[in-house]
Amino acid sequence: MESSAACWHRYGELLARDYSDPAYRTVHRLVVDAYAVQHPGQPSPQSIQSVAIHLMAFCVVFERHWDLDRATRLLGVAAATGHYAWLAPPPTPAVLTVLHPLAATSAAGHATAVREWAHAAWQAWSAHHAQVRDWATRAGA
Repeated sequence: MESSAACWHRYGELLARDYSDPAYRTVHRLVVDAYAVQHPGQPSPQSIQSVAIHLMAFCVVFERHWDLDRATRLLGVAAATGHYAWLAPPPTPAVLTVLHPLAATSAAGHATAVREWAHAAWQAWSAHHAQVRDWATRAGA
């Protein structure tokens, strides 16, 4: 993942919150996915796979209404068995960033803000939703 030092620091703050309190950790899957797809890097086998599997998580959570544990299990299969292509990042970034959930003052507010952030990140990649759906289906979704 490529990001500015300031953005990486904020992501670290969010992860510290997730890991320090189980009430915040309930949406950790989406924290990792949102940050990853907002920082896709350059075309390489690692970044191609990363973007693909994190977008698949969004697909099954937001469109197929899977719980986060089930989505995580799918990603393990998808990472081990799939072959993916580079998806050009969105020309316009998502309207929400890591700062959105950092503003939350409670675990419930955090969960809501993370879901909003993740959904905005998923929507930013809408040009590739058909491809991501296909990959998710092939991976067993």
